[in-house]
Amino acid sequence: MSREGWTERAYADSGAYLTHRAYVVTRLGPPLEAGDLLLDLACGDGAFAEYLPCGVRYLGVDGSAEMAGAARSRGHDVVVADLNEYVPSEQVAVTTCFRAIYYARDRRLLFRHVAAYTEKKFVFDLNPRQYDLEPVIVDLRASGFARVEVRPFFSPQRVALPSPVASGLRTLEGVGPVARLLLRKRFTYICAAARQ
Repeated sequence: MSREGWTERAYADSGAYLTHRAYVVTRLGPPLEAGDLLLDLACGDGAFAEYLPCGVRYLGVDGSAEMAGAARSRGHDVVVADLNEYVPSEQVAVTTCFRAIYYARDRRLLFRHVAAYTEKKFVFDLNPRQYDLEPVIVDLRASGFARVEVRPFFSPQRVALPSPVASGLRTLEGVGPVARLLLRKRFTYICAAARQ
């Protein structure tokens, strides 16, 4: 099966989802700035690169040669490698890993591995119905990430929402009790782990 157009098939509204993801990645934890190199683990077809702020450099990593080929056809720099083992040729400012933290063979080892080459922050999503947040934070701190920030992320992947509804959900991300209630049924957290 062709991997071309994977993002457009995987998300009901890829533009809204990836725009919001880029907004959160840019601002949660130390800010993402022009000139920073972002390493996107399990990048798929690399479409996330198209939503990053101007001047942010992008490098994707994916275990699938077909996905990497699709990303290259979109004009992105992508390496075929296992996220548990890949080491970039230079330090990166930010490492991201979305919809893929479960590929870690050993979560704490992956966090240590990422910490070794990441200067500013490691940003990933976490399903609270699949993973308890507290042990993940403990693993991050044990891996060298002294500062951990977490926020709800209410952008659906499989449903396109009318703009006012999507905007309302984004507002609810900052409303603690309501956000916790919604997270019991759906949606994810985004975690940003920084070395200091």
